[in-house]
Amino acid sequence: MKTPLHQQQPTTRFSDRAADYVRFRPTYPAEAIDAVLAGLGEPGTLGAADIGAGTGISARLLAERGVRVFAVEPNGAMRDAGRAETGSSVAPPCCEARGILWVDGTAESTTLPGASVDLVLCAQSYHWFEPGAACREFARILRPGGRLALLWNDGDETTPVARGYYDLVRGASTGAGPSSHQTVAKAPPIAPPFDGASMRRLVFRNEQRLDADGLIGRAMSASYVVKEGPRAVELLDGLRRLHAAHAGPDGRVGLVYAVWLYLLDRP
Repeated sequence: MKTPLHQQQPTTRFSDRAADYVRFRPTYPAEAIDAVLAGLGEPGTLGAADIGAGTGISARLLAERGVRVFAVEPNGAMRDAGRAETGSSVAPPCCEARGILWVDGTAESTTLPGASVDLVLCAQSYHWFEPGAACREFARILRPGGRLALLWNDGDETTPVARGYYDLVRGASTGAGPSSHQTVAKAPPIAPPFDGASMRRLVFRNEQRLDADGLIGRAMSASYVVKEGPRAVELLDGLRRLHAAHAGPDGRVGLVYAVWLYLLDRP
């Protein structure tokens, strides 16, 4: 039996990946963020908790719309990288400033006050959480009428570049490989009190254009990819060959993602 992802050091395993995460992780399409916010009200009046915020990729997308964001991230290296990227600082939850406020917390214990946000967003992170404790915490911090949104960029392996990329990454993976989060992204386990809520599933397309160094950096941003030894050398050689075989006139390849979005209203 495989060890659940939430038991595989989720709060520390990205400490040596923060720089690559900032430079090489994909963003999310505007249409997905539109759907996350649709019907919640004027963005400038909303508060959101971005849980497992990493280096702030999704937090920035919300803040650009005018949403006040609590970026909840337990990993210090990722928080520091995110704070450098966003130019925002740590602030107490009671602060009235707009923008992004970084919080040292976990999905299961965010440290945010009860009924304090209109939206909980988990972007590329829900698979690292213990569903029962996390869903209870999300319900606690959401206001009545609030929303839980689960979002993933999931490699579209019907495309040759993505298929080749993930085959190479699986060969250089230890412990939790890409198939672990892909399984959750396609059927996320929803725990009480959200298990009785009506869940809407939306799918979008995203493409990340990468040169050879970018393709390698994207792989190295994954916490399960080895960074040293023969398998790491084989991965780098394979990624360079993959890039050379598929690069367009701009010297880049397109890594295509299916973007899975699940929306649940607070019970």
